[in-house]
Amino acid sequence: MLEARVTKQLRDFELDLSLHVENGSILALMGENGAGKSTTLNLIAGLLSPDAGTIRFNGSTIFDAGAGINVPVENRRIGYVFQKSAVFPHMTVRDNIAFGLRAQHRDPTTVREQVTYWLDRLDLRDLAGVSAARLSGGQKQRVALARVLATEPALLMLDEPFTGLDAESSWSVREIIRQCVAEIGIPCVLVTHRMEEARDISDNISHICRGTIVREKNSTDFF
Repeated sequence: MLEARVTKQLRDFELDLSLHVENGSILALMGENGAGKSTTLNLIAGLLSPDAGTIRFNGSTIFDAGAGINVPVENRRIGYVFQKSAVFPHMTVRDNIAFGLRAQHRDPTTVREQVTYWLDRLDLRDLAGVSAARLSGGQKQRVALARVLATEPALLMLDEPFTGLDAESSWSVREIIRQCVAEIGIPCVLVTHRMEEARDISDNISHICRGTIVREKNSTDFF
């Protein structure tokens, strides 16, 4: 479970909001450009530091301004998938998925088992030896997703992950994300501009305006 209560003074306004996301569920953050959506993800990830507040995963505190706790980015166990998939084009699909595991100094057997599992889980086995530079947009996003999920994150965050994908690829990636989040049982925060995407993939939707959540609803309430 993710519990976050953070404030951050930005150039034009103060971001001040609270998030609560249960394990196995997806929260979609929506709002205009510059509303604070991506900044919120970066605060949770540790790429930016809040001015005040707390951030907890499953009861473990990773940030507490009052207590002076600020766990480094690399120790927060967050899987972060960006709008641009950021796969390594010179590496094969297999090596892309293995990258995070090797960075964690996992033993070779674990790396091999995890890579094999996620190649199968995200339907990438036939592309295992293919250079990532040769993949389509949808394939790259599946590789990026496999890479972060293979590291067994405590939280999954997705920043406009469907932008630039065709309709079929977008639908396929959405289905994979929903299934994986539910099966693994981790909280997920998604940033999107599209209501259709938010309704299809999320359990709850929060609208942000100038750093403040102005509306929260269960995704089924928007039908």
